[in-house]
Amino acid sequence: MKKYISYLSIGVLFGIIMTKSQAISWYRIYEMFRFDAFHMYGIIGSAVVLGVISVALIKKFSVKSTEGTPITFTTKNMSIPRYLIGGTIFGLGWAMAGACPGPIYTLLGNGYSVILVVLASALLGTFTYGLLRSKLPH
Repeated sequence: MKKYISYLSIGVLFGIIMTKSQAISWYRIYEMFRFDAFHMYGIIGSAVVLGVISVALIKKFSVKSTEGTPITFTTKNMSIPRYLIGGTIFGLGWAMAGACPGPIYTLLGNGYSVILVVLASALLGTFTYGLLRSKLPH
């Protein structure tokens, strides 16, 4: 139970950071897609840099998961059409919803109940992908 409390605490902290940085603001997302402001690009760029540093540290120190197994990274096939199609679908959903999937629970926590439609759509899309995965090119 103590482990789950720490996960919940990290999630709450993440939600506060997302809210205070305005990363959940539809207006900031709108500005980003119109190339009117650097705000969201700065947040995304910071996340990419932090991710690169984190992965390098995980590899250097052979960090283990909470279950004690080593964390490994596998090389994937870098198929350009795959990423263009997937990125386009993801970006269209992001633009239509006015929210990235990341802060869905943060938006719910802030009282935006309309985001339940986005959550239901994300779950339906994930379920559909699970059904069609074996038939899709990877």
